[in-house]
Amino acid sequence: MFLTLTHCLPQLSRILIRHVSTQQQNLSTKLVLFHDPSAQLSYMELSQKFYEAMKACASIKSTPIAQKLHAQLISTGLDSSIFLQNHLLHLYSNCNLIDDACWVFNNIEYRNVFSWNTMISGLVDLGRMSEAEKVFDEMPERDSVSWTVMMSGYFRNGQPEKALNMFVSMVQDANCVNDPFSFTCAMKACGSLADMKLALQLHGLVEKFDFGSNVYMAVQNSIMDMYIKSGKVSYAERVFLRIPNPSLFCWNSMIYGYSKLFGVGRAFDLFNQMPERDSVSWNTMISIFSQHGFGVQSLGTFVEMWSQGVRPNSMTYASVLSACTSINDLEWGTHLHARIVRMEPTIDVLVGSGLVDMYAKCGCLEFARRIFDSLTEHNAVSWTSLISGLAHFGLEEEALELFNQMREAPISLDEFTLATILGVCSGQKYVSIGEQLHGYTIKTGMDSSVAIGNAVVTMYTKCGNVQEANHAFELMPMRDIISWTAMITAFSKIGDIEKARQCFDQMPEQNVVTWNSMLGTYTQHGFWEEGLKLYTLMQRQGVKPDWVTFATSISACADLAVLKLGIQIVSQAEKLGFGSNVSVANSVVTMYSRCGRIEEAQKVFDLIREKNVISWNAIMAGYAQNGQGRKVIEIFENMLEMKCSPDHISYVSVLSGCSHAGLVTEGKQYFYSMTEDFGISPTSEHFSCMVDLLGRAGLLEEAKNLIDGMPFKPNAAIWGALLGACRTHCESKLAEVAVRNLLEFDVEESGSYILLANIYLDSGNLESVADVRKLMREKGIRKNPGCSWIEVESRVHVFTVDETNHPQIKDIYRKLEEMMKKIEDTGNYKNAIRSLRGQGYHSEKLAVAFGLINLPTWMPIHVMKNLRVCNDCHLTIKLISLVTSRELIVRDGYRFHHFKNGFCSCGDYW
Repeated sequence: MFLTLTHCLPQLSRILIRHVSTQQQNLSTKLVLFHDPSAQLSYMELSQKFYEAMKACASIKSTPIAQKLHAQLISTGLDSSIFLQNHLLHLYSNCNLIDDACWVFNNIEYRNVFSWNTMISGLVDLGRMSEAEKVFDEMPERDSVSWTVMMSGYFRNGQPEKALNMFVSMVQDANCVNDPFSFTCAMKACGSLADMKLALQLHGLVEKFDFGSNVYMAVQNSIMDMYIKSGKVSYAERVFLRIPNPSLFCWNSMIYGYSKLFGVGRAFDLFNQMPERDSVSWNTMISIFSQHGFGVQSLGTFVEMWSQGVRPNSMTYASVLSACTSINDLEWGTHLHARIVRMEPTIDVLVGSGLVDMYAKCGCLEFARRIFDSLTEHNAVSWTSLISGLAHFGLEEEALELFNQMREAPISLDEFTLATILGVCSGQKYVSIGEQLHGYTIKTGMDSSVAIGNAVVTMYTKCGNVQEANHAFELMPMRDIISWTAMITAFSKIGDIEKARQCFDQMPEQNVVTWNSMLGTYTQHGFWEEGLKLYTLMQRQGVKPDWVTFATSISACADLAVLKLGIQIVSQAEKLGFGSNVSVANSVVTMYSRCGRIEEAQKVFDLIREKNVISWNAIMAGYAQNGQGRKVIEIFENMLEMKCSPDHISYVSVLSGCSHAGLVTEGKQYFYSMTEDFGISPTSEHFSCMVDLLGRAGLLEEAKNLIDGMPFKPNAAIWGALLGACRTHCESKLAEVAVRNLLEFDVEESGSYILLANIYLDSGNLESVADVRKLMREKGIRKNPGCSWIEVESRVHVFTVDETNHPQIKDIYRKLEEMMKKIEDTGNYKNAIRSLRGQGYHSEKLAVAFGLINLPTWMPIHVMKNLRVCNDCHLTIKLISLVTSRELIVRDGYRFHHFKNGFCSCGDYW
């Protein structure tokens, strides 16, 4: 036997050296069995040499060497050694030669537990769990490694439930001795499921088996990690505080946990308390800053890390690139790219994916594609980064084409790729592709992923199929806060406020994003009072508001014109540090404007440090609503001087300003400059403003010609603007044209019909008035009930026509009669429908009379109305301001009317 070995070894030596020279020369000493071919080796020495050779071969995963080693093993007659057979089995598994490993395993005559465990481990590593299960079930005896390998396999292959079932079976097996490693695996699976009840049970078992002591640091690490991933950071904190000398893993885990529970500030405080830091510590803090939107701080921490001599790794670069992306800082990103090229020998797929994502999101799609093509290795993340970048800039066709290329490449689709591409299909154009992808996720079992379930719900919602979105939501095996919030958004989109609220109330847990979603639903659909009630409930339940909460709530106060409550909410925002937030400040500007306090709105606007286009639009809209057209134009010109590019809303405001100020020439210039100077195509809103501008000036034929020359069909608002101008200038024939066109839209709003009836009434054409009213009855159109409200001593008083329920109603009617007598004595009160006065008073008159009774003479009276104020009420309130010397401010459904000394800011045109 030894003679045979002696003759064979020189040949084996030459083979190994030849292969090593082409792969990894530094391993040559391990792969060469011996240097002197004439040397005689004992069985034990030869077995040791084979073992070292197989171990070295496994480290470089060389298929040819592995197969040749196997051949030499057979030729030397050592293939029956259970020791070498097991290591050969391990070698084949490591080289992904699983079929060869199975052949070796099946030919081992006397398998031991190591043989079985090695075979299971090889199958598990390749994701062949059903085959691993079969081998596991056939085992004559098992040790703790057998159980742990199966548990680890289930967990790594996305089956945490099965991993936990395996753990339960292991605990129930009387022949198995529990070890700490099986517990760490079970806790990982529990953390991925965020099952708090199970987490507490596992922790209890750990204490029972005394694995929770400082001796088992890995178990302590796993307990903390499990609690943090289960969303119970406070439990992890208790474990952390009991450890005398926490490991770096524990510190790093708690920093991450603090960021989830308390926010970035507390996490950074804990980071600064660390006795020592490793690269993971720095990476964690950089990533936390980046993920929470603190991109600048993330970059600053990276610079500090570098200055302290800690070398960044791929994870560091990926987080910093993500920070550059979040703040859209291309300059910093390219600087970092240059540093990576200078400092690192190669760009791996993690850093490469970060670069692709950064360049793509910053708009450099060509450069992103170049980086992608230069990568030696692509994975699902790099493909998804480029697809996401294309989708981000609305290039859906290109994104879908790239997705098809990805499917042709040997890359398995993961949940993030599918979620991204489902987002691309969020529109009617690609709805069929979205449905096919949904079917694919069901077929592959990936529909159980929360991320994919959320993407499917969002996709159907954006495609307008809320019923299918709800069906997909109901079938989700697990839901997170994003899932519930997506359904609230879906119901909100179709105006089903009741179902949105039901969904909100059914949520197992809520965060500030969910509250904001429900708050936004109420305010977007005009349920401002309900929205403010929800804000109050949110405060009572101790939910910490963010800037979105304040911006939305203040907007609701603006729409309701409840100034005192609005001021209280603004004070709360300032107290919590959100007063300087530009979105909150913009809402405050709008609130003061809509409450008729344009001076306060201007003060808030002036204090905004970094104004955006919304800031400028808010103050311009405020002045436009308050009838100060020239001020709107002045602000618009200042906006241009400040190099802030206007948008289509800016031009709506400036055209409205020109209309209110009667500046026809300037209005025409702005109308044409929006396309010539800024490439903004006029919308129906801009044409409506121009029709109003020309109509106010009496240029009705020019207004009609503008409508006839529009590049798209005029909508109801445009014909309504023409109809309003026709009434002002008593042009009944053109009014009939406007009404005929309005009827094509099957308008159910009563305003246009009433306007036409009033035109006929003003011209004395009572027969046509009757015809209009008959048509309204036939179409089932009723005049919207008017109501007005006024805030006195922190209470809102609401009035309707012929109000009888208010406790001061008798005093109100007496005050009105007194006022009517005074204004009639001026000789300026002329009412075409004077005979109707005895039938009652409109709500705005009642509200004004209430204000005269209950507010001091020095205080302006602010009244809000849901509809356009009528001619008679407008004239009456204007004359009341004359005979009382009081400032009266009425906001109707269209604009503000500032009455003072017998004049109105609208110039009697509204």
